[in-house]
Amino acid sequence: MIKAVLSGESYAARVWRKTRNGVGVEVGLAWIALLVFAAVFAPFLANSMPLLMSKEGIISAPVLHYLSIEDAWVLASFFIALLVYKLKLGAGQRMALFLLGAIIAAVLVNVYVNPPKLVIYDDFRSPAYTQVDWRVMPPIPYAPTDYLRDLVSKGLEAPFESTDHLHLMGTEENGADVLSRMIHACRIALSIGLIASGIALFIGVIVGGLMGYFSGLTDMLGMRLVEIFEDIPTLFLLLTFVAFFGRSLYMMMVIIGITGWSGYARYVRTEFLKLRKQDYVQAAVASGLPLSSILFRHMLPNAIAPLLVALSFGIAGAILSEATLSFLGLGVVDAPSWGQMLDQAVKSSSFNWWMAVFPGGAIFMTVFAYNLIGEAFRDAIDPKLSDDAGTE
Repeated sequence: MIKAVLSGESYAARVWRKTRNGVGVEVGLAWIALLVFAAVFAPFLANSMPLLMSKEGIISAPVLHYLSIEDAWVLASFFIALLVYKLKLGAGQRMALFLLGAIIAAVLVNVYVNPPKLVIYDDFRSPAYTQVDWRVMPPIPYAPTDYLRDLVSKGLEAPFESTDHLHLMGTEENGADVLSRMIHACRIALSIGLIASGIALFIGVIVGGLMGYFSGLTDMLGMRLVEIFEDIPTLFLLLTFVAFFGRSLYMMMVIIGITGWSGYARYVRTEFLKLRKQDYVQAAVASGLPLSSILFRHMLPNAIAPLLVALSFGIAGAILSEATLSFLGLGVVDAPSWGQMLDQAVKSSSFNWWMAVFPGGAIFMTVFAYNLIGEAFRDAIDPKLSDDAGTE
């Protein structure tokens, strides 16, 4: 600790430096970064329409004209996050500024972005889009819902099977390109993992913090509430809501978040019970600091180590829950999903390895990457494993 202070290195910078020590966590971070890149720029990576084209001297960008509200908001939020990251502000200020920017972007996108309601992909293979001065196509020239009905090759096609229309990962049963669907499915995997776990973490930190700080009757009532939510079967609750209210990705996020906070609450409660009698906490109480400052500014940073590991497992569990629903044929209908592709592989009359290997491998790698990152964070924050422990 003393060595880090003398070098002018902040606590967050020191934790991040120690977290990145190791090949495993580098692989995990690289995979998550790849997923984020694919999710944000999916319309520009895999689409049937040109990115740019020139016809009779007029330059146009069809992909921007057909950009959906969701695509535009994701792009705007990504660049807002980059801008906020560059600002020299505290973590709380950055988060508040990002949320404000994301809300403003959502309002502006809904007002100004008005894509056509119907997209006919066959038109983009007509002379109006092919007989041009020049055009720039995406790296994967197929949209995830372009079923190529106007082409000769239809239905399932193994990777590299056709020379006329190359599909690096083959096609699915309806003729859509598997690689394109894999890229666009990254958005569902990341969003449901982060948002559902974020909801669960928010509830768990508040409930667990109050239980651990006040103890006594508050702790007893809180633990009964935790036990009630631990007994709720998340998967069966998801199946029930899907049966009554239909398939909705946002509904899945909320249900997984509301039913998954009990584990975080237990971790926070245990840590706060140990910290509540520490000298710095008692000094904060004697100074008259508000309860929110004592709990979340002074105690929570010292209790966050086990939460990081739990959060990694929580994100992985949320992704697996969505994949399970999609595998059972109860996932989102209008968007590609890795679990949905696995479901197609099982229901097919013959085993098509590419329909099982690629989405199954993506699910495995994503869950594995989150676990690697969580373990690395735990080791970086744990003072017993600190490389500066001998100089403290």
